[in-house]
Amino acid sequence: MAFVKRLVQLDVDSTFIQQEAIELLAAKAGVLDQISLITESAMRGELDFEQSLRARVALLKGLPESVISQVQKEITLTDGAENLVATLHSKGHSVALVSGGFIDIIAPMIRALSIKYYKANKLEIANGLLTGGLVGPVIDRAAKATALHEFATTSGVEMANTVAIGDGANDLDMMADAGLSIAFNAKQIVVEAADLVITEPSLRSVIDLIGLQ
Repeated sequence: MAFVKRLVQLDVDSTFIQQEAIELLAAKAGVLDQISLITESAMRGELDFEQSLRARVALLKGLPESVISQVQKEITLTDGAENLVATLHSKGHSVALVSGGFIDIIAPMIRALSIKYYKANKLEIANGLLTGGLVGPVIDRAAKATALHEFATTSGVEMANTVAIGDGANDLDMMADAGLSIAFNAKQIVVEAADLVITEPSLRSVIDLIGLQ
């Protein structure tokens, strides 16, 4: 049987990692309750993601840049995430991470796992402090779908052989465009849109679900 190369693209916060990175930053700024409410509303699809992200990041204004390295140490991979990446890479497949969170926080993890394809938002920092703004275009629902097409082309994978895994409304476009979509402990709106559903706090079943032995 001929080798069929796949691209597996995952959301990061509460999918590839166990936390919501912005909430870890929010805890440092003492605005966790305010930010959690906005996050929940955005995840349910009630708020435009970019508006909600900018509103949440604005609440982080004035935090010292040093909190980024603190939060990097607080994030933990979801059970099975590291093994999933290693297995896919060893079998000649590609892995992509797309995050509505921040490259500032996940960059060391991406390097450690040798993940070539990724997109995330960048916090604006000036004079050692978070400004409450972002640098560059926001990675929102549409940008995640665009990334899937871009990474598929770059890695030589047909769109029919792409897999998208996510948990929130921000993941719906990439899941719609992927050959196979998997909802991971997801909001109801995402469960209803997905081809397959994972309800356990682990990514270990993905290899079997996508038919890789």
